[in-house]
Amino acid sequence: MSDCCTPEAGRAGSYDLAVVGAGSAGFSAAITAAEKGARVALVGHGTIGGTCVNVGCVPSKTMIRAAEALHAGRAASRFAGLVGEAHLTDWTDLIAAKDDLVAGLRQKKYVDLIAAYDGINYLDGVARLSGAGLALNGDTLKAGSIVLATGASPAGADIPGLERTPYLTSTTALELTELPRSLLVVGGGYIGCELAQMFARMGTQVTLVTRDRLLPGAEPEISAALTGNLRDDGITVRTGLAYRRIGLAEGGVTLEIETGGRQDVIAAAQVLIATGRRPNTAELGLPEADVTLTPTGAIVVDDRMRTSRPRVYAAGDVTGRDQFVYMAAHGAKIAALNALDGDCLRYDDSAVPWVVFTDPQVAGVGLSEAAARVAGHRVKISVLPLDQLPRALAARDTRGLIKLVADADSDRLLGAQILAPEGADSIQTAVLAIRHGMTAAALGETIFPYLTTVEGLKLAAQGFERDVAKLSCCAG
Repeated sequence: MSDCCTPEAGRAGSYDLAVVGAGSAGFSAAITAAEKGARVALVGHGTIGGTCVNVGCVPSKTMIRAAEALHAGRAASRFAGLVGEAHLTDWTDLIAAKDDLVAGLRQKKYVDLIAAYDGINYLDGVARLSGAGLALNGDTLKAGSIVLATGASPAGADIPGLERTPYLTSTTALELTELPRSLLVVGGGYIGCELAQMFARMGTQVTLVTRDRLLPGAEPEISAALTGNLRDDGITVRTGLAYRRIGLAEGGVTLEIETGGRQDVIAAAQVLIATGRRPNTAELGLPEADVTLTPTGAIVVDDRMRTSRPRVYAAGDVTGRDQFVYMAAHGAKIAALNALDGDCLRYDDSAVPWVVFTDPQVAGVGLSEAAARVAGHRVKISVLPLDQLPRALAARDTRGLIKLVADADSDRLLGAQILAPEGADSIQTAVLAIRHGMTAAALGETIFPYLTTVEGLKLAAQGFERDVAKLSCCAG
């Protein structure tokens, strides 16, 4: 990749590349171009650093870890002879510590980096595409190419009455100065599941509702098991319902729902809407600039990260694809290199890992069983309950399972999903196996360390052909 693209000499304009958006994708594109010797204008607006460090990954995961610490103390009694206690003593202290972490990482990983690259010029303002290129603060910014990386923001839900009802988003929920007495979480995706469990473990009475099942993109076995895990944490989980109306009530909000032909009302002190995210494209003037958008407002790009307008590229959440911070940075790197010269790199998302930071964690890569069948594969599957994994037995925590999907004709691995405590740390092994065309037999013959969670991949791979319950320890 590093030898593919170099800046073209003599290109007209003040900058070789203008990057719009100063989050993870924007910084990745700017740093990549600067390292190739390009002159880069990095255009940001508002708080530098984007979603991940400010209102997404960093603040949510430190709060989730804090909630896990509470749970770990309370769950100590799963070991004979142990009793543990853990309590939340000061919510405001916890929020302040989260804010300190965010501020420190934003300064170190974003603000301070600008001065470390001579080729990057940071500009603050609202950018908009125009016929002449890029308009910024009333002037025209001249650049050979443009990368749009403006990210996405929490979206509302299509529920009558929501426009008149104050609600929390994934951003504002992490800014609360008081812990809610009760919370209604609308949306069963990864954000809804993560935050519902975090608040429940902190002491909030939580109800989680969704039109579909939890994590609808995950395997049904994973979804069902996670639903049980969340209910074990005291969360009321209601799935497969329709939202009729939401509104204010004395002491909070009420949501009218319908399920199985029956009407019901759910009340809570506050409501968190976690039903998706909206690409930040409204202010960019894209339709007028002949940049094609999807019906949801995302920028359409090809496998070279090119938009429909020449010399304009896009990357990250603004494209609506693979909305993970690491894929945003990866796509932005490809966009920057292609923008500088040659369009020679392709964006490959055939083996992208994803993680849901619930407890147990959910992680996956590749095709689900249903997606593999749709793709035309003759499929075989293997499901390993965690009570067949020595690590889980020793830890007295058998919550979860591992599911592998393979092509029945070639034995090639197609997908893997894990539900396990710290299971996310094991998914990269499956990523490498799928990326390099490994067969289930080859994975099952690979040596894994004993008493680890990742050993479950070996046992699951062996489960295609044999009953692993009849194996002695390490016999496989």
